[in-house]
Amino acid sequence: MDNRLGFGVFLAPHHPIGEHPMLQLERDLELATLLDGLGYDEFWVGEHHSGGWETIASPEMFLAAAAQRTQRIKLGTGVVSIPYHHPFTVAQRMVMLDMLSRGRAMLGVGPGALPSDAFMLGIDPMTQRDQMDEGLGVIIRLLNEREPITVDGSWYRLRDAALHLKPLQKQMPIAVASMISPAGMKAAGKYGVGVLSVASYMQEGLTALKTQWSFAESSAKEHGKQVDRANWRIVMPFHLADSKEQAYRDVADGLKRWNNEYVVGILGRPDGKDFEDGHQAAKFMDEFGGGIFGTPEDALEKLAKLQELSGGFGTILSFAHDWAPREKMWRSYELLARYVMPRCQGLLDSIDASAARVTAKKQTLMAAATGAIMKAISSDKNAAEAMATTVAGPFNIAPAQSVETARPGK
Repeated sequence: MDNRLGFGVFLAPHHPIGEHPMLQLERDLELATLLDGLGYDEFWVGEHHSGGWETIASPEMFLAAAAQRTQRIKLGTGVVSIPYHHPFTVAQRMVMLDMLSRGRAMLGVGPGALPSDAFMLGIDPMTQRDQMDEGLGVIIRLLNEREPITVDGSWYRLRDAALHLKPLQKQMPIAVASMISPAGMKAAGKYGVGVLSVASYMQEGLTALKTQWSFAESSAKEHGKQVDRANWRIVMPFHLADSKEQAYRDVADGLKRWNNEYVVGILGRPDGKDFEDGHQAAKFMDEFGGGIFGTPEDALEKLAKLQELSGGFGTILSFAHDWAPREKMWRSYELLARYVMPRCQGLLDSIDASAARVTAKKQTLMAAATGAIMKAISSDKNAAEAMATTVAGPFNIAPAQSVETARPGK
């Protein structure tokens, strides 16, 4: 696996009710621009249709807008809920996104996260995972095969169907959402594609990482495919600040509201409990590994532990949230980019090595340089006289100073 750890952001989005939704979406687009400028690798955006908090219904449309404001960051659907759509139209929309983004599109798929979405569409939750598997297989064929295909699907029909536009990329990256059950990992292995582990911030999801990848490998072997840990993406909440305590304080109110109002109040997660104290909740999440709060040094330590726990993965995705004021969230993304990303990507190794080599030889090097300067000065009568009348040594005269201005009293 490539040792270079990728970095991205996973935007569901999770926005509190009460703010102008147009301004929330605009802020999300500004986030895409910020991440692009900071050198993040990927930006994933979800699809939801109910509940009030997750207001992006079409990640492809949103990402097409983001593509016009960005230059290099890869843009992924995180995720398209396959049972909600005809597979042909999913493939068509992704080709359009790939064209409009100049080859930066990534397809993330899932069965559908919110039971309320499936209920509105009349979909039996018991069939969603099978439908996702079935639909993904057809989408992959449409994206890659040249000849038209005919398929009688469980909820769609295809008759001599072929895309009249193919992706700009030779091979569009594809990933399957995985939570706690092995279904997502097995589907990824079956088709030889990547994985989006989207429940890693929950204790059950974090614990499941120890065995999850084995499901993908077993399924890949069974179907004659290969999977690569470099294509495994893990989602984790981040908030970086000048100290752990500051990070806890920054997210306390927003984290409490997100959990109490949305996760427990609206979604009604069976094991969910109201947080009485957001500060303590952030500390608890940080301590059991379900969030990374603190300084860049803390983040580096936590990422190393996460790599060890999982057995190795390719990209870490920061779970986008509104837990802290905008300026503090933006600074957190910047701290991650400035001090964590380069360490995890080996970008500072040669710089550190160069500094260490010079440090180890600094006395010898400086003595040689000083000797060379003094030799040049002694060979010039005027320069020697000038040096004799100044208290400054050859390395103590600032660049803007002359020998005259360096004299005492000047």
